[in-house]
Amino acid sequence: MLEDSLKWRAAYRPEDIRWPEVSIEGETGKMYRASFRDREGRTVVVMRPAKQNTSSHEGQIRFFVYSLENAILSLPEGQEKMIWLIDFTGWTMANAVPIKTARETVNILQNHYPERLAIAFLFNPPKVFEAFWKVVKYFLDPKTIEKVKFVYPKDEESMKVIHKYIDPEVLPIEFGGKSSVVYNHEEYSELMTKDDIKISSFWAADAQTDHVNHVIDGTLAPEVTPVVTANC
Repeated sequence: MLEDSLKWRAAYRPEDIRWPEVSIEGETGKMYRASFRDREGRTVVVMRPAKQNTSSHEGQIRFFVYSLENAILSLPEGQEKMIWLIDFTGWTMANAVPIKTARETVNILQNHYPERLAIAFLFNPPKVFEAFWKVVKYFLDPKTIEKVKFVYPKDEESMKVIHKYIDPEVLPIEFGGKSSVVYNHEEYSELMTKDDIKISSFWAADAQTDHVNHVIDGTLAPEVTPVVTANC
């Protein structure tokens, strides 16, 4: 498995992917590193499948890999796993990625980033998602399936599960929390551009020295401008 991953990294070169190449995939905020962490200080990656904005298989895969690399290098010292917070609000089968893309995404995660996922919250999934889940679930390792938790905003018990991992004070309102931060593409792009420079330095140094567990200065995504919303 290690040999296969080394061959994949040598061929795919995920460390060479830069934000300008994949920024179009992130314009709608369908996947980004959150400005908050979980209770253990781990990186939280937010995904919103309903905000899918392209049909490029390769573009979506490279954006996914870029986001994983960035999230991992942003983990604080002593932490090796990240949290996924996947919001299915507004999702329909029309938003579903092709099975080919879903399968490759799963393969990359399981084969080249093993044990990087601590837990994945599937927030507010609609009934129609169950059919899609049955197909995707077929490609998942049993250990990965155990990390997937379905969370429903009107189910108090399931909400306790997400609050166990993420403090409601920092969790955005749309996820049942109290924070009013929202994704801002311009601010996020600025952050990723700065991270690209740090990542380039990291890999340049790594090529010359023994591997050290580097962190991108422990930098979180910027606190975005709060918005006032009615009927929260």
